[in-house]
Amino acid sequence: MKKTIVTILSALVVLLFTGTVMAGAVDSLRLGQPLDDNAKEPMKKKPLVVKGGIERSYKQQPPVVPHKIDKDEINLKVNTCMNCHSEKTYESKKAPKVGDSHYVTRDGKVQETISSRRYFCNQCHAPQVTADPLVENTFEGAK
Repeated sequence: MKKTIVTILSALVVLLFTGTVMAGAVDSLRLGQPLDDNAKEPMKKKPLVVKGGIERSYKQQPPVVPHKIDKDEINLKVNTCMNCHSEKTYESKKAPKVGDSHYVTRDGKVQETISSRRYFCNQCHAPQVTADPLVENTFEGAK
């Protein structure tokens, strides 16, 4: 009985130290930079510009932004996205129109202007950049 307990304890000690050594080999996306250091400033990536838009990965996905937005302004007073995507201008600018769902309040009432909960476009519609993935990714969207 004592031999069994000693054997089990020995095995646990070995596993504990092996696990600790192996855990030290794991690297984060910070590439070895200590957690208490300030993060390095990320490299600037070029915006991905795709004429005609980018295909969605699944049915209810908000469309991603296929153009530069670095000079666009979205704040409480101004939303420059609407210069091209509003119901009045989308045809002349050859841009997709803002979805009808963006004019509906949380109570289901249809408004003449964009609902305040849909006003900040870039909270759902993300611009894309030309960059390699940070980690290997085998995700395939719904076809």
